[in-house]
Amino acid sequence: MKNTNECSIDDLLLEHEAKTVSGLLESKEKYRKIIQAGISRWIKDFQDGRIEIKTVDDLKKLIEIDLELQKDDF
Repeated sequence: MKNTNECSIDDLLLEHEAKTVSGLLESKEKYRKIIQAGISRWIKDFQDGRIEIKTVDDLKKLIEIDLELQKDDF
């Protein structure tokens, strides 16, 4: 049986881990919004003729980053 001090330490560690995970998830969500905005902008610029097909590498990189950020969501 654990004494009161051990329970408190375990509780503090769990609370710290929960805050850390929560912070990471919030950051990941913000980065996804930035990437999605970049993808939308790239598509609009492409549709408006400001981007030529030879520059699709930028879109590819944005999509790859977005997929990487989504990896843990499944």
